[in-house]
Amino acid sequence: MYTEAQLRQWAEHSLSETDIYLFNTGAAQRAYLAYGCHYIPELGMHRFVLWAPNAEAVSLVGDFNGWDPQTHPMLRYHGGVFILFVAGLQDGDLYKYAVRQYGGATVWKADPFAFYAETGSRTASRVWSLDGYAWSDAEYLRRRAAVDLHCAPLSIYELHLGSWRLPAGGEAPGYRQIAEELAAYCVQMGYTHIELLPLTEYPFAESWGYQVTGYYAPTARYGTPQDLMYFVDTMHRHGIGVILDWVPAHFPRDEHGLARFDGTALFEHEDPRRGAHAEWGTLIFNFGRPEVQSFLISSAMLFFDRYHIDGIRVDAVSSMLYLDYGRKPGESVVNRYGGNTDLEAVDFLRKLNQTVLSAYPGCLTIAEESTAYPMVTWPPQQGGLGFSFKWDMGFMHDTLDYMMMDPYFRQDHHDKLTFSMMYCFSESFVLAFSHDEVVHGKRSMLDKMFGDYAQKFASLRALLGYQYGHPGKKHNFMGTEFGQFIEWDHHRQLDWLLLDYPQHAALQRYVQALNRLYTAESALYRVENSWDGFTWLNVMDASHNSIAFLRRSDQAGPLEYIVCACRFAPDDDECFVLGLPLAGTLTELLNSDAADYGGHGFHNPVPLRSRRGNFQGHPYQATIRLPGFSTVFFRFQPDAEQPAAEEMAAEETAAVQQTAAMQKDADGKEVTEKKEQGVCCSGCQ
Repeated sequence: MYTEAQLRQWAEHSLSETDIYLFNTGAAQRAYLAYGCHYIPELGMHRFVLWAPNAEAVSLVGDFNGWDPQTHPMLRYHGGVFILFVAGLQDGDLYKYAVRQYGGATVWKADPFAFYAETGSRTASRVWSLDGYAWSDAEYLRRRAAVDLHCAPLSIYELHLGSWRLPAGGEAPGYRQIAEELAAYCVQMGYTHIELLPLTEYPFAESWGYQVTGYYAPTARYGTPQDLMYFVDTMHRHGIGVILDWVPAHFPRDEHGLARFDGTALFEHEDPRRGAHAEWGTLIFNFGRPEVQSFLISSAMLFFDRYHIDGIRVDAVSSMLYLDYGRKPGESVVNRYGGNTDLEAVDFLRKLNQTVLSAYPGCLTIAEESTAYPMVTWPPQQGGLGFSFKWDMGFMHDTLDYMMMDPYFRQDHHDKLTFSMMYCFSESFVLAFSHDEVVHGKRSMLDKMFGDYAQKFASLRALLGYQYGHPGKKHNFMGTEFGQFIEWDHHRQLDWLLLDYPQHAALQRYVQALNRLYTAESALYRVENSWDGFTWLNVMDASHNSIAFLRRSDQAGPLEYIVCACRFAPDDDECFVLGLPLAGTLTELLNSDAADYGGHGFHNPVPLRSRRGNFQGHPYQATIRLPGFSTVFFRFQPDAEQPAAEEMAAEETAAVQQTAAMQKDADGKEVTEKKEQGVCCSGCQ
């Protein structure tokens, strides 16, 4: 073995004191470059660096030393670091740290910074280099950096990599094996991005990756780190962005993981009122500890740096923001002002978003935040958390509640269709129908729809049409696009055989057409932060379960208008009236009731002219044919000659004010009650 003097000399030569300082002060953005296992070419050895400040001693154990804790004791360095150098190791060698914890017990721990590890019930870390992959996506990354996703189309296909489509033998697919097929499918369907359920290593398959033990290691279930690089590179080659679910809110109690790592609450809080999720059986990160901030932010940065991902969706943000989340009265603490907000978590999230988004323009961070916490997507300098987008859980809950309801009773719940516009511009939203909505007895998206077999398909087409017409980015879980009928089961692949049945294949064609319309028409995505991009055209037809609205682009290109009309009643309406702010012509673009999409073919076959006549505050109106359980999109082309600009502006202002007032009346008492309660939507309870 080496002497202490040799180890110190090598440590001083290869490990910067600045790296340790930055980690200990919460300023490290790429701590993975210093900590963990790295090959040091000039020494011809691998260096192991571990943060365990309260451990009494640490040894390196592995298959290269017979798992003998006596063979490779580590040197206690400084800044809470233990360090060791070992020659003769190869990629794939297994190892752990035998940590003699504060108090005397010795526990074998996986490396928190390992780049690769065993998976499932086998929990050792692996020696591994992230070098050796030749990327081919430079042009994609250049284009990505120039895009502002807030005014660009964003249609996300969420999937679980292990159950999307399985090979013939039924085994889990590999990153490389699935890449080409998945990329081609997303291009065919018109999606712009995929979102993958967590890929950071996890031992318990039933958690789907949401209980993480390896924050720097992509799961070995699907291959090596370089295989994941190939997967992302392939997506980029086809123009598809990659978003990863990332879980900084909590971690499991597995003995080999982060829990009481050196015998103390190193990553978590000591006080169980702050450090434990009783409902989930997990532990909560101590977001106020500088080293924890460095650890988590560096984990996120690794996947942008080395895996070229395009974004992260941060899981369970609500649980991070509230000290009393999931707790009964008396089981939580308060912050220094006596409130229930976790101020340390707020600061951490701001730092995370500033770090990622300043380093990677064109990338995105998405918050899964289910309450009315304010300014989630506002810049930190304005008091916000700094996320790019937030899931609109209210839209999801309200629309699904509405679609599961007998149409006869929907007239009394019209606000579930319209209330989202009362808060729509308070944040930058993603309209998400995610995996959470199709598990644990909630039924698949298709099966949620009220009615018989045919009505379920028609209703789902109508709902998806409303989602694509409504302001906000789009997000749907795999299988929704072709009508997966049973709940998602991560043990088995989607029921692709359903595409042999006409209605399922027709639904898939419809979703493909929706994506193509959405990405082609700038009116559907350019302006989503103000009323400049949206106007109600008929918000009062509660008795017929129908609405209509106008989407408008901006002056960045030709001014374009799209009209979207939705009907959630079973009977066709031959004379549905909608208001128009200008004189012009309506031309049908996409009709969910088209025969090719499984409908009855109830169309508006010729362009429709507007006529003078006030309707719900608009100076013009038009009459369209609106099929039962349908969404119909029209291009609206204003006439070249219009009334004087002053008259048009006055009419437009009056229309906006009147339709806003009408919506308020239509939503009724529930709107007032929600405002008084500070609740943004029925999903935010």
